[in-house]
Amino acid sequence: MTTHPSSIEQHPDVAEMRSRFERATTTPRAQAIETLALLTGVYLAASPWIAGFNGLTTLAVCNLITGIAYALCMGGFSSAYERTHAMAWTAAAIGAWTIVAPWVVAGNVDTTRSVVSNVIVGAVALLLGLAMAAMHGSESGRARSRGRGRRNTDVGTMG
Repeated sequence: MTTHPSSIEQHPDVAEMRSRFERATTTPRAQAIETLALLTGVYLAASPWIAGFNGLTTLAVCNLITGIAYALCMGGFSSAYERTHAMAWTAAAIGAWTIVAPWVVAGNVDTTRSVVSNVIVGAVALLLGLAMAAMHGSESGRARSRGRGRRNTDVGTMG
């Protein structure tokens, strides 16, 4: 007679998935991406005052909000990667938005300072978001290939 776990939390596959996510976030690569992403978000939020375009209020407010959102999106990976890895795509979208924001927000805010700052920090944010998303994808791909190997071995031993 087979006994079933009382909740999904006790399922062996869930435990293996959690340990795989934990291994992914404890790598130096993941820690470096998260650290760079937090610094990128902080810079994006403060960029109007650092680069000197804080007088352009619509872009300054936009950068402040998107910088805080980016830092929050990318900041949760080490503590709860299994629940937050999908937010890497949101962080990549924030990076893309940051690149086009000087031409899209209301007002005449496309000065050289604002464009250069936003394009550089937006490209960095986009690449870091894609790197975090790719890291999750490569971990899943390795697990799938390992799982295929086990299935093939199991099928081979049945005969």
